[in-house]
Amino acid sequence: MSYSIIHNEAFTRYETEVEGYLCELNYVQTDSVMTMNRVYVPAPVEGRGIASALTKFALDDCDARGLSVIATCPYVFAWIKRHEEYQRLLHRTDKTGDDAQR
Repeated sequence: MSYSIIHNEAFTRYETEVEGYLCELNYVQTDSVMTMNRVYVPAPVEGRGIASALTKFALDDCDARGLSVIATCPYVFAWIKRHEEYQRLLHRTDKTGDDAQR
């Protein structure tokens, strides 16, 4: 299913409304690093791929803007691990390429 997702910079989140429920991915951005803290989908609209759509949209936006990602949200971290093509966006702590995540 396709969702109308927007980047709401004023509230530092990516969001979509489904059946009147606000679904969101919250973040904090510092310089060229976006820390994704939480994905929230209300129970009445869970199980429809909304969290996945929000995560993909946010990661595609980071990629287009040249940002790296720190995934403190367990859902986002697991999603990235399942989608190898997005792992290059994970923020690295040093030149050896050690992952800053976990």
